[in-house]
Amino acid sequence: MTALAHEPYPALEEDMPSTAGHEAVSLDEVLWQAWKAMELPEGYRAEIIEEFIEVSPTGRRRHSVIINRLRDDLVLHLRDSDHRAYQDLNVIHRRKVCIPDLAVAPRYLDEIPDEEDLGVDASGVAAVFEVVSPGYEARSRDRKRKRRAYARAGIPLYVLIDDFDGDGTVVILTAPDPDKAVYADEHRVPYGTDAVIPDGPAKGFVIGEAIVGP
Repeated sequence: MTALAHEPYPALEEDMPSTAGHEAVSLDEVLWQAWKAMELPEGYRAEIIEEFIEVSPTGRRRHSVIINRLRDDLVLHLRDSDHRAYQDLNVIHRRKVCIPDLAVAPRYLDEIPDEEDLGVDASGVAAVFEVVSPGYEARSRDRKRKRRAYARAGIPLYVLIDDFDGDGTVVILTAPDPDKAVYADEHRVPYGTDAVIPDGPAKGFVIGEAIVGP
């Protein structure tokens, strides 16, 4: 489900900066204040992606299986490094918020705080991973909107594990161009062939059948 905040919520008036004698509060600020005030039922999460607040359910069984396999293997791969694998982490960039299925960030997250201590600043995140969920909106969010958001934030590595691209594809995106909100390099690996992370803290990590298989 997707929600767009067009104007300030009445309940947020005390939290919003005064606009007396000034231009109206920006949409970014409205969305930011609305996101901070949201109270969602268990099993849902909210992100600010581009100009929308997007509310989505947590993943289905297959989604959870892949993420847990991925995290278990990444924990082992990163055990001797100064980075760790995190789930349910608010990655924040200029009043936008994404919650990747998995993120690779410094062991001590206090090194990369966001301004309001609600998550981490995207500038310190080394990699993000998303497992694509079924449904047109879910696929579009991970393949297009989040791809632009992560590139705009300058996150060096974005990995998509996509059951719905052909017979299954791992897409490795590198070389972000924040000004254009694109990744310059894209490497697509079909299921059945090992996909290898080319650089960064997770360099050499393999996404293969043990992670994406049944």
